[in-house]
Amino acid sequence: MLADDVLAGLDPEQCTVAEAVTGPVCVLAGAGTGKTRAITHRIAYAVLTGVVSPRHVLAVTFTARAAGEMRARLHALGLGRDSGAVQARTFHAAALRQLNYFHPRVIGGPLPPVADSKARFVHSAATRCRLSIDRPTLRDLTAEIEWAKSTLVDAAGYPAAAAANSRRPPLDPEHVARVYAAYEDVKTEEFATDFEDVLLLTAAAIEAQPDVAAEVRERYRWFVVDEYQDVNPLQQRLLDAWLGSRTDLCVVGDANQTIYSFTGATPAYLHEFPRRFPAATVLRLVRDYRSTPQVVGLANRLAPDSAARLELVAQRPAGPEPQLTGYPDEPAEAAAVAAACRALVDRGTPASEIAILFRTNAQSQSFEDALGAIGLPYVVRGGERFFDRAEVREGIRLLRGAARSADATAPSTLPAVVRHVLAAAGWTDTPPDGGGATRERWDGLAALVRLAEEMAAHDPDATVQHFVDVLAERAAAQHPPVVDGVTLASLHAAKGLEWDAVFIVGMVDGMVPIAHATTPQQIEEERRLLYVGVTRARQDLRLSWSSARAAGARGRRTPSRFLDGLIEGSARPSGASRPARARAQRGPTRCRVCSKPLREPAEVKLARCKQCPSDIDVALFERLVNWRKGRAAKAGKPAFTVFTDATLTAIAEQRPTTPAGLLSISGVGPAKLGEYGEEVLALCGETATTA
Repeated sequence: MLADDVLAGLDPEQCTVAEAVTGPVCVLAGAGTGKTRAITHRIAYAVLTGVVSPRHVLAVTFTARAAGEMRARLHALGLGRDSGAVQARTFHAAALRQLNYFHPRVIGGPLPPVADSKARFVHSAATRCRLSIDRPTLRDLTAEIEWAKSTLVDAAGYPAAAAANSRRPPLDPEHVARVYAAYEDVKTEEFATDFEDVLLLTAAAIEAQPDVAAEVRERYRWFVVDEYQDVNPLQQRLLDAWLGSRTDLCVVGDANQTIYSFTGATPAYLHEFPRRFPAATVLRLVRDYRSTPQVVGLANRLAPDSAARLELVAQRPAGPEPQLTGYPDEPAEAAAVAAACRALVDRGTPASEIAILFRTNAQSQSFEDALGAIGLPYVVRGGERFFDRAEVREGIRLLRGAARSADATAPSTLPAVVRHVLAAAGWTDTPPDGGGATRERWDGLAALVRLAEEMAAHDPDATVQHFVDVLAERAAAQHPPVVDGVTLASLHAAKGLEWDAVFIVGMVDGMVPIAHATTPQQIEEERRLLYVGVTRARQDLRLSWSSARAAGARGRRTPSRFLDGLIEGSARPSGASRPARARAQRGPTRCRVCSKPLREPAEVKLARCKQCPSDIDVALFERLVNWRKGRAAKAGKPAFTVFTDATLTAIAEQRPTTPAGLLSISGVGPAKLGEYGEEVLALCGETATTA
């Protein structure tokens, strides 16, 4: 392939990215703008024009699936799979490869095995600290230790760091610090490492050993980092160690898709890239090839205003308007969504091109039940890994056997051979009726058949051995083929994926945004999470909410505040009472002083622009602060979990006298109105009486 051929078919912005092959480069790439295409073509163009040798390139991303996709695209561009090929890996895979090579020289002996999970060590550490913890606390404690290690915080510094970052640990911060220290001891005693250790040890070896640094930097001279908005401080430290003083670095990211700050990820490195590298070339990809103008329009209205905001420009033909539908309860919502999925499938949309997205994994079960009741197959993303499923392992075992035997009577084409072999594992030309385990088994085998058909379409001479080799590569990278079923996934798990039709369910305040998101930064991350969900849809986007959790229960919930003024004509359940805050019927919040639209979370909470004059009742504010302090002490929880300072300021400024008036203040939801409303209104009433 010639260098000019690599540029053919790219749009002007993608072509500019591909041609920017030297020096520091920052690519701000919106959802659906073809960033993977742009950066893989950039790598190929740099190699074909002689700017860099393929063996000196390291492309880094965050998931094994994304790394596998990048390798496949590079191979299609003529950059092969031999030892001198471009390396496209996750941070952990690249670091582990280097650490295994250098560990005997730097530390001595083999690298301790990397534990698949921290939970066992954390449980032992908690026991050593004489703490009894249940399973949810164990899970949260493990996540807290992962956050600390990813942000380069040690056990001694954890309490201060937790306070500075508004963490809400499952135990007292001092207890977490003790368990964290004991965890490191237990891990060392059992001769094990964790994933964060791999990155930390690799970075430390490069930083401390000049010969190691020289060898690493001789091999890798030209870097690409995808999803740069998700880099955490530990990963950035490793990247800095790889780079040294060089500047041949290209980073690609979208601050609107930063949704993993709870793990230590921060978009700060993306924002600060031009300041760190003053000579950096900053490019933007904004042409959205994934979604219709209607979906893109909603995404643009949802995206928060900021310097890094990308206004997407839709390239697809027009489609249906996004819908928002309300239901009386969650079972009714699940049944209606399942029926809508069935209607789409009956009209020709493949089940694999439909997704149901939710905020928490606990919401999945009702939709699994509803899909199962109508016999529609589904796949739960984040459940059992595809290549770990029993039928898939059996099918691959049979295919390996077929590759070893040269059966002259076997079918001649790859798909025909695969169908013939997998028939012994239970595959048939037509799927079994209904759902359940039998259908799930068939779906797994059918995915292997479809993958063989796709491979044969690109390479008619592909053999069974070639197919088995590709399956091994995919299994190692956890890059499964598409299974023909409706996808059920959390909004976090949907990142990087796309479907023709997307249902975002459970769109109620307290779920989107989640109830424990209390700070302005946390609320904005919840908004970005919804933005990610919306931008997964190519054609059909439907959002739904239910006013009650259980059938027959009184409906108290309201639609997500994020939908205020974004979707017109919100459908509501027939006969249901209008919620106290019908947010979906309102336009954007406006300043109560100058009437300008408000966008900043702090301004929305105060219901005024920052620069507009405040008419706060200082005496009322002091009473509210003292009341909150007593309430928090009585409940044994931090004061901000009762009401934040911004909410108390808004109450002291607006001085509500009715429940509806109090409920209209941002930060006062139905639950807090029920728990604190009478007391807060009584405090406000004291002001009215005094006046």
